Amino acid sequence: MISRSQTIKVYLATGSTDMRKSFNGLTAIVQECFKLDIFSQSIFVFCNKTKNRIKIIQWDNNGFWLHYKRLEKDKFKWPKTNACSTVEISDRQLGWLLDGLEINQKEAHKKIDIKKVV
Repeated sequence: MISRSQTIKVYLATGSTDMRKSFNGLTAIVQECFKLDIFSQSIFVFCNKTKNRIKIIQWDNNGFWLHYKRLEKDKFKWPKTNACSTVEISDRQLGWLLDGLEINQKEAHKKIDIKKVV
């Protein structure tokens, strides 16, 4: 289960990633290519070239979680950017992505600033 309640940041690895990579290969990308701390309370999301597979790696106190999702008939709405970089998104946007939506929803309900409502 993806623990998003304690997650500080969600990073999408732009471009495509070889899905044969597992823990060591994905952590190497995070540390060497992105220059990010793999042991932080962050989620790192990777997608393959055909956009039908996603891997998510996350540190959890004493080990890594590796989540994998393969779509049978559809594609993820992966942002189009250059390889070897990241895009930081919110938990909400990650949910949209995993549900098959684009990360920039134009018609989603806007987040309410409680300070302005009260």
